[in-house]
Amino acid sequence: MKEVDFSALSEVGLNLQAVFDLATLPDAMRHQLDPDCRYRQLILIGHGGRTLWENVLAAGLQAEHPIDEFTVTAVEAWLMAQLPGVAHAIVYPGDGAVGLQALGKLAGWHHDSPFRVGVNADWGSWFAYRAVVLVDAQLPTTPRKTGESPCLSCAGQPCVSACPADALAAAGFSLQKCIAYRRQADSRCRVTCVARTNCPVRPEHRYDDAQIAHSYSRSLAMIEKPRPAGPARAAMTN
Repeated sequence: MKEVDFSALSEVGLNLQAVFDLATLPDAMRHQLDPDCRYRQLILIGHGGRTLWENVLAAGLQAEHPIDEFTVTAVEAWLMAQLPGVAHAIVYPGDGAVGLQALGKLAGWHHDSPFRVGVNADWGSWFAYRAVVLVDAQLPTTPRKTGESPCLSCAGQPCVSACPADALAAAGFSLQKCIAYRRQADSRCRVTCVARTNCPVRPEHRYDDAQIAHSYSRSLAMIEKPRPAGPARAAMTN
C-alpha cells in the first residue's frame, strides 16, 4: 500500500483530504462517479480558512473561476509528483453531478446548519469542497472524522435571528424567502450571507470580504439568471 504526502496541497490551502475505497461507497454514488469501474479509490480535497484564497490572489489568475483553475493545477501537479503514471480523473470541478455534501458527510466533515452551508467543529462554515479525484491506486484510507454538529450545542442560534430575510425562523429553511430577499436591490445578502457571518463557530477562520463577495456574486448570478440545475444550488455557496 503506497503512502502519499499531502503537504504540498496543504501548503497552498487545500488542507482537507480524505481517501475512500470506491467499493465502500453507496452503490448509487459509486456507479455515478465511476460507471465503467476504472478506478479503485476516490480522493476528496477541500480547503478550510483563508490560505487558499490568498494563494489564488497571489497567482493573479484571470479565469472566470480562478479558485477552480488554481485547484486543478495544484492537484494535477500533486498527482504527477505523488502518483506518477497512475490513472486518474478529476471529476470535480467538472460538468458531471457530484454529491459533494454526501461525500463530506461520509468523511465526517459536513454537518447541516440552519443557513444551509456545511459546518464543522474545526472550521465552522469556512470550508469548501474543491476537488474529487478518482485514482487507480491503493492508498491508505482516511478514518471518518467523528463528532457531533456544533449546531447541536449552539446557544441561542444567532444565525437564525440575524437572517434579515427571516428565512431560518420557521420549521425549516425557506429557500423562497432567501432568494426573494437576495434579489432585492437593497438586500444585505446580495454578496454575503448575514446569517453565516453571525455563526459563532470558528470565526477566526472567516473568509475575508473579497472572498465572500466572490462566492456570493457567483450564486447571485445563478439566482438572477436561473439555470437548468435549479434554484437550490443557487441559494447556497461556499
